[in-house]
Amino acid sequence: RGGKKKKKKTDIIRAVIRTDPMSKIALVDDDRNILTSVSITLEAEGFEVETYNDGQQALDAFNKKLPDMAVLDIKMPRMDGMDLLQRLRQKTSMPVIFLTSKDDEIDEVLGLRMGADDYVKKPFSQRLLVERIRALLRRQEAVDGDIVGETEDTKIMERGELTMDPLRHSVSWKGQDVTLTVTEFLLLQALAQRPGFVKSRDQLMDVAYDDQVYVDDRTIDSHIKRLRKKMRTVDRDFSAIETLYGIGYRYNEE
Repeated sequence: RGGKKKKKKTDIIRAVIRTDPMSKIALVDDDRNILTSVSITLEAEGFEVETYNDGQQALDAFNKKLPDMAVLDIKMPRMDGMDLLQRLRQKTSMPVIFLTSKDDEIDEVLGLRMGADDYVKKPFSQRLLVERIRALLRRQEAVDGDIVGETEDTKIMERGELTMDPLRHSVSWKGQDVTLTVTEFLLLQALAQRPGFVKSRDQLMDVAYDDQVYVDDRTIDSHIKRLRKKMRTVDRDFSAIETLYGIGYRYNEE
């Protein structure tokens, strides 16, 4: 089926969240027109913006200090967006949005599998990009624990060999730490909260994406594949996340 418009946010997003109006956004694109126009829009929305013309220039800056979020083009000189994302994911789970070509589905799938949180197709509405950025930052703040009061979504959760601490954004399997992106963390949390119960892709979309964001089944599937791959780096026999074809996914305690 086609895209799905979101209806409601998850309980964790409904919680009272501190919003930082000066979040730092890094824009990485070799198209100077895009850098200029998007920078003007984001600064008007209250963001602090840093721009880079290629992946290597951005990586050099990120090695000194990370932004709160990065928006990456895929095709760039010196170092492309895929290579930059791969290097970033070795040391950080900060939110990343890819800018992809209109008809390049391979780039979209590869980007998600490598750990991008979202993607926006060129040519894009700058208003849509702003909404995606705000949604990811709200999710990051929620997962980081900028929430008033304790809820089921903020308590330490133990499910067999799995331990999740939402306030510290930490995950361990059989005592070994696993680094997840915001999206991967929220999906795993949603599945593990009710072991044995099936979550449809629509329900997982409600967890992973905010209002006014359109996604399709392939996006969720790519995040789940990436999540499984990460869990198998500490346990090659990991099989707690079960696929029910045509229905959704289920977490089984081991």
